[in-house]
Amino acid sequence: MGQHTAGQITDAGIARLRERIGVPVPNPSPPHYREPGLDSFRIVAQAYGDDNPLWSDRDYAAGTRWGVPIAPPVLVGGDTLIGEDEITEIAQEHRELMKGDPLRGVHAFYASSSREWWAPLEAGNRVRRRDSLVGVHDKTSEFAGRAVHEWTGQAFTTESGRMLSAQYKLMIRTEREKARERKKYAAIEPYVYTDTEIEDIENAVLAECRRGSELRFWEDVSAGDEIGPIVKGPLTVTDMVCWHVGVGMGLYNIRPLELAVANRRRIPRFYHRDELNVPDAMQRVHWDPEFARRSGNPTTFDYGRMRETWLIHACTNWMGDDAWLWKMDCRFKAFNYVGDTQWVRGKITKHYLAEGGRPAVDVALLATNQRGVETTTGSATILLPSREHGPVRLIDPPGKDLETTMTAIVERFAQ
Repeated sequence: MGQHTAGQITDAGIARLRERIGVPVPNPSPPHYREPGLDSFRIVAQAYGDDNPLWSDRDYAAGTRWGVPIAPPVLVGGDTLIGEDEITEIAQEHRELMKGDPLRGVHAFYASSSREWWAPLEAGNRVRRRDSLVGVHDKTSEFAGRAVHEWTGQAFTTESGRMLSAQYKLMIRTEREKARERKKYAAIEPYVYTDTEIEDIENAVLAECRRGSELRFWEDVSAGDEIGPIVKGPLTVTDMVCWHVGVGMGLYNIRPLELAVANRRRIPRFYHRDELNVPDAMQRVHWDPEFARRSGNPTTFDYGRMRETWLIHACTNWMGDDAWLWKMDCRFKAFNYVGDTQWVRGKITKHYLAEGGRPAVDVALLATNQRGVETTTGSATILLPSREHGPVRLIDPPGKDLETTMTAIVERFAQ
């Protein structure tokens, strides 16, 4: 099939990568929650600042259309949050194909995320998942010439077979060394707030309104209506510690002490030596300022996934407990540094009847920091209750189980 040249995007490398589309693979790390319950729902929601009682208060949830607490949308997906592997090892016929990286040495960065939800997750259900590459698109990038958009997908179902959700993650592969571009971030000065600014931010946070049990009818909203803002920040390392308590340590299975030694032996290249010659995870760029500066940044910074959850929070605050967040996507445009504050806003761009006559709105989402920089953009589709059309009717998944759903997702990304 031709040479695979390290550090370069080649036709042969792209062809090899495309052969992997649809091949199911095990997730790199076990789920943070194997059998999520009310405490899991509550802890995950608190990790991104959400205290909606719908997620964990049985008495409150009994008065909603769901009748019982349901998981916050953030939990139903989210990389390694939930989902025991349906496929526990790569099939024998695919093992040679799946060895190595066909674009070895080509830079990869996490650019955007997309999610959709089809059914609520109730407490006490075990969840299964299927992971695979779903799309490989040969693109031209303004700053790096040729680029590859590499989409991975995960689909989730309860053990009883109720399809829950899917998520898709975009990694952009480029030949140009991204660190050179990042040098421009080194000039950013940490923002020092006045007492008045901190008071204004706190007052804005306390003024946020959650729709909750008050129905938001489709007939009462229209294109141009605004959502939020909700305010997140100023970001602290403590915020990220609490984030990890809720969502776990992610794909690299970061663990402490004895468990860390075993993990270092498993993936040694993910660990770098600190000034004491002690190996530590590269993930420390999020809480170690000196390590962050080595990567070309002025200080530590958040995870893109954090801001994704903030966009979700803005939607669920606005829509109320009897509505349904059907789809959302977000794109990460700039770093969110420790000390930065994000104002998350939305605006209804479309008011319509979706498939099957379901009352829906499309929403444009935006997070802007205290410097006026747009750090995250996104969009969402929300299903609302209607006086004329009745309660929300959930959307059918594209397949009846994990296998047929992932097949349909692959076909969608091929179009």
